[in-house]
Amino acid sequence: MDPNLCLDVPPDFDDSDADAQVHPIARLLFMGRTNAEVFGKVQEWTSVYNVLIVDMSVNFLYDEPEPVQLTVYFAFEDEDSAKFVSPE
Repeated sequence: MDPNLCLDVPPDFDDSDADAQVHPIARLLFMGRTNAEVFGKVQEWTSVYNVLIVDMSVNFLYDEPEPVQLTVYFAFEDEDSAKFVSPE
């Protein structure tokens, strides 16, 4: 794993509780003309990777050619899936 992509945690941070451990989260933006289009892009992208979707948010960007913006927050489920490829 690239050390430049690691999360720095203060040395005095207590990470011993399994329920409260620090887990890296990634974010990816999907753009489209309709809600169906962006959700379709997410479905296609997630079918390739073993990811856990943690959260999603939808924004509408007025006066843009692709006004629907879907932000997906996720964590990789295994080391092989961490070899990320952007959907673009």
